[in-house]
Amino acid sequence: MGLLTEGTPLSWEETKKLASHVREHGIKQFINIYKKLKERKGDVLKWGDEIEYIIVKFEHEKQEAKVSLRAVEMLEVLNEAEIQNPNTVKFLWRPEFAAYMIEGTPGKPYGGTLAHFNVVESNMRNRREEASELLKENECLMTLTSFPRLGCPNFTVPPSQPTPNEGGTKSLFFPDAAVFPGHPRFMNLVRNIRKRRGEHVAINLPVFRDKNTKIPVDDSHRIRKAALPDCVYLDAMGFGMGCCCLQLTFQACNIDEARILYDQLTPLCPIMLAFSAASPIHRGFLTDIDCRWNIISGSVDCRTEEERGLKPLKENKFVIKKSRYDSIDSYLSPQGEKYNDIPILYNEEDYRKLRDNGIDHLLAQHIAHLFIRDTVSLFSEKINQNDEEDTDHFENIQSTNWQTMRFKPPPPHSTIGWRVEFRPCEVQVTDFENAAIVCFVVLLTRVILSYQLNFLIPISKVDENIQNAQKRNALKDQKFWFRKDITTDVSPPEANQCCKGTKCETTECDLIGLMTVNEIINGKQGEFPGLIPLINSYLNGMDVDADTHCTIQQYLKFIQKRASGEIHTTASFIRDFVTNHPNYKQDSVVSDEINYDLLTTLKDIEHGEKSCPELLGYSATSKTRENIPHALKNDF
Repeated sequence: MGLLTEGTPLSWEETKKLASHVREHGIKQFINIYKKLKERKGDVLKWGDEIEYIIVKFEHEKQEAKVSLRAVEMLEVLNEAEIQNPNTVKFLWRPEFAAYMIEGTPGKPYGGTLAHFNVVESNMRNRREEASELLKENECLMTLTSFPRLGCPNFTVPPSQPTPNEGGTKSLFFPDAAVFPGHPRFMNLVRNIRKRRGEHVAINLPVFRDKNTKIPVDDSHRIRKAALPDCVYLDAMGFGMGCCCLQLTFQACNIDEARILYDQLTPLCPIMLAFSAASPIHRGFLTDIDCRWNIISGSVDCRTEEERGLKPLKENKFVIKKSRYDSIDSYLSPQGEKYNDIPILYNEEDYRKLRDNGIDHLLAQHIAHLFIRDTVSLFSEKINQNDEEDTDHFENIQSTNWQTMRFKPPPPHSTIGWRVEFRPCEVQVTDFENAAIVCFVVLLTRVILSYQLNFLIPISKVDENIQNAQKRNALKDQKFWFRKDITTDVSPPEANQCCKGTKCETTECDLIGLMTVNEIINGKQGEFPGLIPLINSYLNGMDVDADTHCTIQQYLKFIQKRASGEIHTTASFIRDFVTNHPNYKQDSVVSDEINYDLLTTLKDIEHGEKSCPELLGYSATSKTRENIPHALKNDF
């Protein structure tokens, strides 16, 4: 969730007055970090995953499944091991936005030994088991991207009701009690984002139109002017930040390698978003989307009407095209500069400070672009800081720019190096799937750096891909801009001259084309080698022990089968389950009973009590183990 500063939260009115102060000192803090650590070299590959979980309560007699608001209670126990033995703890547990969510990570990062790939799934299993020991009767810890009936009447245990005219969220659907109460940051963000925006956040999801779907879908449009009658209307931060995801962080050997990884992974973000699609149901309705991304983007969109271009600029400085949760706007490496084909908005004064302190153009515009945002969460104890030692003002803005990729400087007084965070993936039902995705992406980083591959395409094309990735059944039905010649550094012409669907005879334009996810991952004869064949080529030159080799190959087979459409995405599996349910009325409504049966089925699949070849394939087993044998020390 980002920076969890302890202290007394300030109101929006108080925070607004200090926005320039935070921005000024945040820039100074980054400059100091950069000067101290820009020459840092020699860090080894370390990496890790973050998984977010939902606590689900099954009420079998009623045939209902609800979210259980027990995150605070569980985290108090889970964090005891870290407090007592921070250097030896197996898992780290953190709060997330919602009172029904927790986040778990490995206690220590994985390293550069191939055998670490055989530990990931076991760590995920043991992580889930550790938290599951604290569950009450009929509760389950589930990796669901979105709880299907979030915001429906009585969706929480204990029961809680929304308060549209008072409280923090002031939502028609999402109660304040569902916001994590154990840290003031979360409710403070809710209030300040809404107050800065000047109105409720507003997300309108196109409803999936079935034979008996009613339009308008409900009465929301009669209550709130922002609600569209043919859409599923969401009006609170919780609908986005109450979703779960799977994220990865990599430590690079130096700042230059981190910038390369940041750039090269960016075109892969939409591909992995479509691949991991897992959230077609929202507020009890089937929608015409498969992913959470735009929902979270809208849920924290604190832009005013002026910044959204709805009114002339008067109180604000900029018209800002995106929410603070969105795809990145610029590449950071010198190789990527020529693909920055959309205008980069930034404060000239901040940019000039960065440049005057020896920071190059690309990194300076990136930081200055992040700092067009106001702080939306500030604590009284953290107003005045020592910019030579503290970084909270920088992290305040950095951690509330939630983008597909994040470039992360080393923390002060730490052994941690320059890092890159890969953020688009939706969380999957089973630990096998999550481990497969994690290992696939980590292996891609090794292939990119070892073979010096070039996946870069214009940023405008990445933005287009991000939107297409969220469409219903995007993995099968959509095509994505991708670089065909990944071994060359030849750049395409300007974006307004290239790849617009008309025939183009230039050699440069031929470097980029529209491909399916299957073609990108598995390859296209004579046009693109495929990511899996590249990984296998890389692995053929490495010394891999038998168990790790077996596990990796199981993961890669799973990736291949899903990419080809042989097995479902989680979203398509869920959609098919609902539409084929005997009680589904072809009206796009996911009732309590359907939701109960769906989550019971997903629980049984995750526990291994129900086979599901249409989701996992026929051989979704690996030789994962808890520890790496001491004899296996072969590094990348």
